[in-house]
Amino acid sequence: MLTVNDSFPGPVIRVQKGDTVYVNVQNQGEYGVTIHWHGVKQPRNPWYDGPENITQCPIPAGTNFTQEIIFSDEEGTLWWHAHSDWSRATVHGAIVISPANGTTYPFAQPDAEEVIVLGSWFTGDVMAIIDEALTTGGDPNISDAFTINGQPGDLYNCSSDSTYRLLVESGKTYLLRIVNAVMNEEMFFGIGEHNLTVVGMDGAYLKPINVEYIMITPGQTMDVLFTANQSPSYYYMAGSPFADTNAPFDNTTTTGIVQYSGNYTPPSSPSFPSLPAYNDKAAAENYTALLQSLASNEHPINVPLNITTSMYITVSVNQIDCNGSCAGPDGNRLAASLNNISFQTPTTDILEAYYQTLPNVFTKDFPDEPPYYFNFTGDVGNNTIFPSLGTKVRVIDYNEAVEIVFQGTNVGAAENHPMHLHGYSFYVLGFGSGNFNSTTDPLSYNLDDPPLVNTIGVPKNGWLTIRFIADNPGVWFMHCHLERHASWGMNTVLIVKNGTTDATSIRPRPGYMPPCSTS
Repeated sequence: MLTVNDSFPGPVIRVQKGDTVYVNVQNQGEYGVTIHWHGVKQPRNPWYDGPENITQCPIPAGTNFTQEIIFSDEEGTLWWHAHSDWSRATVHGAIVISPANGTTYPFAQPDAEEVIVLGSWFTGDVMAIIDEALTTGGDPNISDAFTINGQPGDLYNCSSDSTYRLLVESGKTYLLRIVNAVMNEEMFFGIGEHNLTVVGMDGAYLKPINVEYIMITPGQTMDVLFTANQSPSYYYMAGSPFADTNAPFDNTTTTGIVQYSGNYTPPSSPSFPSLPAYNDKAAAENYTALLQSLASNEHPINVPLNITTSMYITVSVNQIDCNGSCAGPDGNRLAASLNNISFQTPTTDILEAYYQTLPNVFTKDFPDEPPYYFNFTGDVGNNTIFPSLGTKVRVIDYNEAVEIVFQGTNVGAAENHPMHLHGYSFYVLGFGSGNFNSTTDPLSYNLDDPPLVNTIGVPKNGWLTIRFIADNPGVWFMHCHLERHASWGMNTVLIVKNGTTDATSIRPRPGYMPPCSTS
């Protein structure tokens, strides 16, 4: 596997709020790679955001590239990962952002903290897996296991000797910084006989919520407190998939052990957390509904109220007709789309093309609504099973107040889709089932303390509304964080234009950017 500094997951980057960090990425692998700083807004600095052929071309094998990571208002836990092909399966790690000097957490100082990274384990070569799938048009192989801090755990047939262990002392409180780096499954996570208190998500604080489990999508991070307040023993922490779909998925469970200090007889089998069934849509949505911003004087929020740019985007899994010669359904090629456009990644990166006004790389006609309307979440028949193909972006004026309603559809294999926007955090105002009703559904919006996140699950056959102020000029990728859907085209790009001053404009192009090639 391709790893960073000989570790899986890779090293933790620790910073303070507002820091600027320089990371020299030395590519000693066999193919080009990029690194994305997930959830870091990078103000005016899309050059170092990292998505392949969106803001840069891959760092060629045998070369290096120093990236400047500008932290602004993020505080809590984020992460970094490769953003080229499927290399993020093994190239990823946490980012811990401590409060600035003179400030502290908005909760009691924990006694200790630990990073918990949920990952996917493939016994095959992940690059070969996705290359074969994209060549044949079929579904890529599912992972062979999930991992906690690189270890699958006791429930797989070869890994119990190396199960991850968290050593705790009775009465102490621990802050778990949880990252979902899994490739294609959302995850439930809990600790046997212990309650969890969720206090942060995606680099921002939440009103504390007490739960038995969390639901965390690929791309999301959560800050979770738990107190070692049970009888000294061993207790399982576990991650199991949430997949409300008929598409193939990895239906296994990864475990770690919370191990109390002291003298006692270890149990023959540690207590297991009570996690929902893999297809428990209600459990996942009930958890998401609990999320609220802290919205305090020290951590204020600013929800846009007067919307000037509105978009309604359908999110679908599709097929491309290839005359029966492909390995997908009915001999077609599997695809995915936003507003029935399956994104085609160019060979020259979009940021370079935009900045240098290069022709024939992208078009500016990504639509604000679907090409036509039907019962998106009902019996869709053959409606839009075949998307159009294109490298279409949406250009947004600086400082626009943007609202996007994502509409899940029943086209193809319907499921929950974790949508991620680069360059921004956004407020999640509400979500619901069925087709969005523009008259009645906004009446239920939370405008007081909606959660501020960078990745959120759009419910299966439902809708979800986000808002943000377009005050970060640049070229910003927006995509599903289920990796197979991103590979199939469930992506677009938002280009936010410069403001009227240097301080509201994209920073100048760095002297060196990795070269683009068609290989």
